[in-house]
Amino acid sequence: MTASLYQRLGGAAGIAAIIDDAVDRHAANPVLESRFRGRDLPQLKSLAVRFVGAGAGGLPQDEARGLQTAHASLRLSEDELTAVIGDVAAAMLERGVGSAEVGEVVGLFRAAHPAAASGTNEERPLRTLGSGGSDGGPTDPQRRPTT
Repeated sequence: MTASLYQRLGGAAGIAAIIDDAVDRHAANPVLESRFRGRDLPQLKSLAVRFVGAGAGGLPQDEARGLQTAHASLRLSEDELTAVIGDVAAAMLERGVGSAEVGEVVGLFRAAHPAAASGTNEERPLRTLGSGGSDGGPTDPQRRPTT
């Protein structure tokens, strides 16, 4: 029996270590820094850990689908998605995660952002992480994710 992606990433602790590094990279990445400036990075890291953990098989499927939908509401541009994937992949590779697992995690991000991944996202407005909103996404004040 093959271990799940969640297990191969080291469970919650392994994913948290990857995300901690990746979000710090995002905050310093010129393509992404404006989305992270002045934001609650520990909260964003917690949400990102849940997103990756869910996609990797560490949460029930209904919660995993909800987190993927919430992540998609960020409406990343193609350049932003490329930057996110690059930062996450670099964090994973630096921690010795195998290329197969990196590819699977990259797939999670691409699946959550199909318009950006296909380059058809230009007409969609960009939202800043944590800016508030009313579309039911992760920044909607009426929809606070549980941690």
